[in-house]
Amino acid sequence: MLLLKKIVPYLKQVMTTKVDIDRRFEKQHKLGQGSMSEVWRARDRKSGRTIALKVLDYEKTRRLEARFAGLKRPTEGSVAITLRHPNIVRTLEHGLTTHGEQYLVMELIKGSSLPLLIDLQNDVMLANRLKFTIQIGEGLDYFHKQGWIHRDLCPRNVLVDKQHQIKLIDFGLVVPNTPEFRVPGNRTGTASYMAPELVKRQPTDQRIDIYSYSVSCYEMFAKRLPYNVDPTLTLDMVVQHINSPPTDIREVVPDIDDHIAATIMKGLSPDPNQRYSNVSEMVNQFKKAQERLEEEYEYYDEDEKTTDDEYEYVYDDDEGGEAEDDEYEYEYEEYDEDDT
Repeated sequence: MLLLKKIVPYLKQVMTTKVDIDRRFEKQHKLGQGSMSEVWRARDRKSGRTIALKVLDYEKTRRLEARFAGLKRPTEGSVAITLRHPNIVRTLEHGLTTHGEQYLVMELIKGSSLPLLIDLQNDVMLANRLKFTIQIGEGLDYFHKQGWIHRDLCPRNVLVDKQHQIKLIDFGLVVPNTPEFRVPGNRTGTASYMAPELVKRQPTDQRIDIYSYSVSCYEMFAKRLPYNVDPTLTLDMVVQHINSPPTDIREVVPDIDDHIAATIMKGLSPDPNQRYSNVSEMVNQFKKAQERLEEEYEYYDEDEKTTDDEYEYVYDDDEGGEAEDDEYEYEYEEYDEDDT
């Protein structure tokens, strides 16, 4: 009940606000095009601010909402605008366009996409991936504590800004963590990151996000998914989720810290009862590993130091594969339309 009271004012805004976005915003260039929406870099003529403007496809949004007929599922904008966390992109406004499309006005994040950094495995990624892992978990933990299930957590929905801070984006598939939304049925999300119980259309809860988070963590360290399958073959991936255990990350990354590896693998347990029950438990394990590794590094650094100068980290853009210093190009593949 508290959750619904929290979003009712924003639901009313979505139902009553209609904005001519072509008059209100000066679209500068498209940041991304997905199956459900498009995102533009735009200047708000009203405030003069440069923002990210997301516009949802009317027909596809209608079809998604039809899956939850009879349920009071909140809109993406009404959820996003309530979120205030350093690791979640800030939504400034939401409403309806004059054509009936939902739109969101978001802060413009300059930096890199997490999938790009995973692919590059450059100095930034190698130096920060445990920090990135913790920050994604902290953002997700806050999100769960607000009473939501994300249902589509994956690297594609994560940005890394210039200060190497994580920003979670895209809340198009979010549902309240309430009994009517935890029943078997809707199989929405990105197949490669779906928990087995979601694929099997079994009852679900916040632990499907813990599974997706664990797949993402695995990918950050291993540069691959936990399954030996082409991620573009959706049906094969779904079958793998059901029938095969994930490959132990220690087989793929032999030098990974054992504490970090064990934490990731527990989060990947096919049985939700064998996973962490909440994200904070998992994040605390990563933090313990981080503290120990920092202490070990400081001990080693003191033992090996030969001068009084402090070591200065230098990131070479040419040799290190630094990501381009541009706004993130949004990519969306928001839900699986295959109900078979």
